[in-house]
Amino acid sequence: MTVALTLLVLVATVTLVSSLSERVRIPAPLVLVVVGVGASYLPFVTPIRLTPELVLVGLLPPLLYAAAIRTSLVDVSANRRSIGLLAVGLVIATTVIVGLVTWWLLPVPLAAALAFGAVVAPPDAVAATAIARRIGLPRRVVTILEGESLLNDATALVALRTAVAALAGSVTFWGVGADFLVAALGGVLVGVVLAVAVSFLRKRITDPIVDTAVSLMIPFGAYIAAEEIHASGVIAVVVSGVLMGHKSPVIQDARARLNERTNWSMIQFLLENSVFLLIGLQLRSILENVAASELSPATIVWFCVGALLTVILVRPVWVVASRFLLIRPKDATGQPIPWGTTAVISWAGMRGVVTLAAVFVLPETVPHVEVLVLGAFVVTAGTLLLQGLTLPWLARVLQVRGPDPREDALQEVTVLRAAVLAGQAELDRLLGPDVDDSVAQALRGRGETRLNSVWERLGASGADETPSQQYRRLRSAMLQAERTEVLRIRDEGTVDSEVLAAVMASLDVEESLIDRRRDEAEIGEAQGDGDLLTPLRTAGECDDLTAAPLMVTPLSPGVCLDCVREGTRPVHLRLCLSCGNVGCCDSSVGKHADRHNAETGHPVMRSIEPGEAWRWCYVHDLLG
Repeated sequence: MTVALTLLVLVATVTLVSSLSERVRIPAPLVLVVVGVGASYLPFVTPIRLTPELVLVGLLPPLLYAAAIRTSLVDVSANRRSIGLLAVGLVIATTVIVGLVTWWLLPVPLAAALAFGAVVAPPDAVAATAIARRIGLPRRVVTILEGESLLNDATALVALRTAVAALAGSVTFWGVGADFLVAALGGVLVGVVLAVAVSFLRKRITDPIVDTAVSLMIPFGAYIAAEEIHASGVIAVVVSGVLMGHKSPVIQDARARLNERTNWSMIQFLLENSVFLLIGLQLRSILENVAASELSPATIVWFCVGALLTVILVRPVWVVASRFLLIRPKDATGQPIPWGTTAVISWAGMRGVVTLAAVFVLPETVPHVEVLVLGAFVVTAGTLLLQGLTLPWLARVLQVRGPDPREDALQEVTVLRAAVLAGQAELDRLLGPDVDDSVAQALRGRGETRLNSVWERLGASGADETPSQQYRRLRSAMLQAERTEVLRIRDEGTVDSEVLAAVMASLDVEESLIDRRRDEAEIGEAQGDGDLLTPLRTAGECDDLTAAPLMVTPLSPGVCLDCVREGTRPVHLRLCLSCGNVGCCDSSVGKHADRHNAETGHPVMRSIEPGEAWRWCYVHDLLG
């Protein structure tokens, strides 16, 4: 009963604090650490010790896997140099420098000091990305931080294992290199083999519940298999997760993907937030152990402060040096990486649960091990609070902003239009005399409606609803009425419960498919950042775009004359860059911009909505 009550209180606290943090717009991990520290001093709170087995086997594999299946293999590959320098180079540098500082400040063997350096070296996989996503950093920054935090634990744990072995005098230089290669290559091999085997199995699973059960076993299977051959379980989990996420659209059906996404989101929410609460709960027991130390309070304080400052300062020095010496300061599009981005990456070095768990791996025979444990807690809590609280402020001051939702909409349009055209081409191939014209028209209309709903996310916000907004509002009201009627029938008891459950499930699926995009108010806020141009990743080039001007004088500024003539309402306005004709978009009743292109053959138009300056080539279906 005590265990059940503890788990209930833990989950309830995490849920309540996370909800309140969302309301006050403070990252939940930071609040949970503070709450945990306060709770550790309550007399009725049972202490929960973070043992290596609990964290490294019970918590770390599912947390890493939940992040890995959402991580883009393509994006990680594009940023592999930056990620490698942080996940391997920075961890090793931090291990050595913090180890030397520790050896200078405390009377401990060098091997023990280096072991402590390895303990505090890796930034946390949960803290960095949770805070980065919460404050809306650019996607490249989030990708680099995710890739670093997914792989740096492996480097740190290998370094820790080597330092602990050195304490027993059983390590050589060549042994260190061999251990690292076995850990890295063995972890990759296990991850790839497991991903291939599970992919083969999943293609033959038709029950989404069984598929989800298989998914829950993958991280633990990868970790245990790798550790059994003395390879890195962390790397095995990350590799298997990234590969499974990359192959998911091919090896799973839609129901299985939805189930997996929902289940892992819930698991990640509970585990990652519980971890920070547990970190705070460790303080009381750690301080009680330090109270019996032979070292003076001044020595202990100097060590804790020195370790924290060293950990914080090593990262920006390494990142700046890497920018100049080892990394070409350009992004995937060839554009220079802003200094603000470099500064944010250098400050996002929050430590987490792996640091606190790994410090308990140190043998109890190590001199002053209780002080080293306190140092690990100070580094973890200090970086979470100092860097975590100031990272949003730093991003605002340096104007490092997250992705513009309007720019996302333009990229989405390009992808979705290509997909819709491919679907319509397949429909044309399948059409035969036995296919009803109304069915074919309905199928074509469904794809066009999805495409138009994305176009409508652009343009100036106003009081008038777009067609997609009207559809969502009215269909949501209809679904609510339909559900109410089904519940009335259920309460009468005249229909079998399984039949009613099937009907309710169909209503729920349709409601979940209604596109609940950000409203125009959020998009309007982003318009203050400047004109919306074509995203560099999406921008294309063709002869028509090259020949077309960036702007011409509109024949009827702010008005679609065809809409006025026909008595219809335009949604968004487009400008022909050949003659200056102003027409309405495809979401409008008249679709006069498209009609103008069909009648005249003028190839390029641009948006003349406020704050937008992107162009579109009708001939090549290309943004430019």
